[in-house]
Amino acid sequence: MALKVFSGSRNVAIVGPYSSGKTTLLESLLSITGAVSRKGNINDGNTVGDASPEARNRQMTVEINAASTEYGGIRFTFVDCPGSVELQQETYNALVGVDAAIVVTEADPGKVLTLAPLFQFLDSWEIPHLIWLNKLDRASGAFLEVLEALRTVSSRPVVPHQYPIRQNQALVGFIDLVTEQAYHFHPDAPADPVPMPDSLRPEEQAAREEMLETLSEFDDHLLEELLEEIEPPQDEIIQDLKMELGADLIVPVFLGMAQMDYGVRPLLDALVREAPDPENTCDRRGLACKDADETLVQVLKTYFSPQGGKLSLVRVWQGSLSASDALNGERAGGLYELLGQQTTSLVSAGAGSIVAIARLDQAQTGDTLTTVAAAPSQELPKARTLKPVYALAIAPENRSDDVKLSDALTRLLEEDPSLAWEQHGDTHEVILWGQGDVHLQLAIERLARKYNLPMATHLPRVRYKETIRKASEAVRGRYKHQTGGHGQFGDVFLSIQPLPRGEGFSFSDSIVGGVVPKQYIPSVETGVREYLIQGPLGFPVVDVAVTLTNGSYHNVDSSDQAFKQAARIAMQTGMKACSPTLLEPIAAVEISVPNQFTSNVLRLVSSSRGQILGYEAKAQWLGWDVVSAQIPEAEMQTLILELRSLTMGVGFFEASYSHLQPVPDSLTETVLSRLAVAE
Repeated sequence: MALKVFSGSRNVAIVGPYSSGKTTLLESLLSITGAVSRKGNINDGNTVGDASPEARNRQMTVEINAASTEYGGIRFTFVDCPGSVELQQETYNALVGVDAAIVVTEADPGKVLTLAPLFQFLDSWEIPHLIWLNKLDRASGAFLEVLEALRTVSSRPVVPHQYPIRQNQALVGFIDLVTEQAYHFHPDAPADPVPMPDSLRPEEQAAREEMLETLSEFDDHLLEELLEEIEPPQDEIIQDLKMELGADLIVPVFLGMAQMDYGVRPLLDALVREAPDPENTCDRRGLACKDADETLVQVLKTYFSPQGGKLSLVRVWQGSLSASDALNGERAGGLYELLGQQTTSLVSAGAGSIVAIARLDQAQTGDTLTTVAAAPSQELPKARTLKPVYALAIAPENRSDDVKLSDALTRLLEEDPSLAWEQHGDTHEVILWGQGDVHLQLAIERLARKYNLPMATHLPRVRYKETIRKASEAVRGRYKHQTGGHGQFGDVFLSIQPLPRGEGFSFSDSIVGGVVPKQYIPSVETGVREYLIQGPLGFPVVDVAVTLTNGSYHNVDSSDQAFKQAARIAMQTGMKACSPTLLEPIAAVEISVPNQFTSNVLRLVSSSRGQILGYEAKAQWLGWDVVSAQIPEAEMQTLILELRSLTMGVGFFEASYSHLQPVPDSLTETVLSRLAVAE
């Protein structure tokens, strides 16, 4: 084991949309800092991050990857986060524990909208972040055009820190707007300083002036210098950038090409120089950091591996942690620094560290842990768990594996809290819930790989109910069965009445004269309830009142079982005469979308047999609307897929059960025919 000691540290998340180049940037950062001897490539399947079979197969980040390295006397822990909108829970959980974030995006104004949910989360948590424009070799928009597009999705001022130098549209270098020094890029080598291109001087001056004017909004001294046309010292500009970035008041913009390592060294230099350190982050969170009486640790991610067991990725917020400590009364099984899936044993870790702890069986993602007591004195805030929006019914391909499924799902949910599962009482299906089809397919692949549980899947059955529209009076049910000994005899008359929607079921009796003895009346109710589990249309019956009005009995042959059977016979006869009708569940839905897509969403709701209740501006989301609607559950199964298709992947909704309403007559026959086929 080795004790790691550094002059400073930074925890930096790498975030951004799918395919923006985050994992490639991580490889470049690790290669330049010497953490790896050879830079990995996604196509070759040899990157430090994305090492799981699921990530390799899809060539995409599917879970948090942490990697530590050193540069400029600072110990960096980079946390590469998934870009898929279906996996954003992983990203949010990680962002809670970092000091700053690099938002990686392509220089394409048309794709900037995909950053909106991420920026909203960063700003709501006041997490310092900068933008790194990647893939400038294939940029589809001018630099200034991209900046303007970025400003439409950021509530913080977007400030250029560099300006690109192009030759024949190819990126060849940049101008540092603080020093006004121009540089040319070289593969596998630092950029060389070069004279400022005269043709770019007016554009560079305009961009620099814009940067300084934005900084002066937060610094009166800098504002005075600009008004008096005094050139501010470079140290003062850098200090302003550091302070405003650390307070999440500005969003600096850097640029490069991760594949070629272009711009990565200047990015690292800026992180050393301007990114907030752990003590700054603790101050913003109201924590004591190093001078603390209590050690506080927060779980950012939980991993399970078939060989290594459980591993918890944690941020040490206060105090220090040793490999032999107990957290919340549970002894740690080891303390490690990560480089992707590689682990290095540690003796201890100080405040501000992101490390992994083995075999904390009780710790869950987001939990606050302490070394000084069985429970921490305070709970650290954690990212809100996203509500699931897409479901699949799952069943083990091998029926004998049913007993293993519950434990495997429990572990799966520990790794990914945005999953959920239930066993539905009406349909008897095991339902796995998540954020979309890709999300659930990943979970199903993990069940097969980690727990040897291959799954069969299909869309869940809709939870239809049925009710009645008419009443039936004096419906008789008579059960008589003679055997060699005592026989069976029960005789009842039932009144069946419809109830208002949502009233459920009620049972009563109006027996007089003891024609049905009191001890048999509960059995009559039991028989009625058992019948209502599956009515004449094949679904559970609701909103029905049943009254036992008359009957007869035999002193010797009557029994609880006989009266229960008589009640079922009466219900079977009477319900068919009560004009049974099918009911479908209706969901109350709130759909959040950029307002440029609101009209598309209104059409989507209408085409989904939904009722639009209205729409209004979404609070604290610049340029977004919330559409309120009621939509049948049968139309909700693929709603998230259609919504994302209409909104560049950023639209989302929250839904809850509202009520039951009759299925249109034109659809009832279709539903019943599907049920007949399924049976």
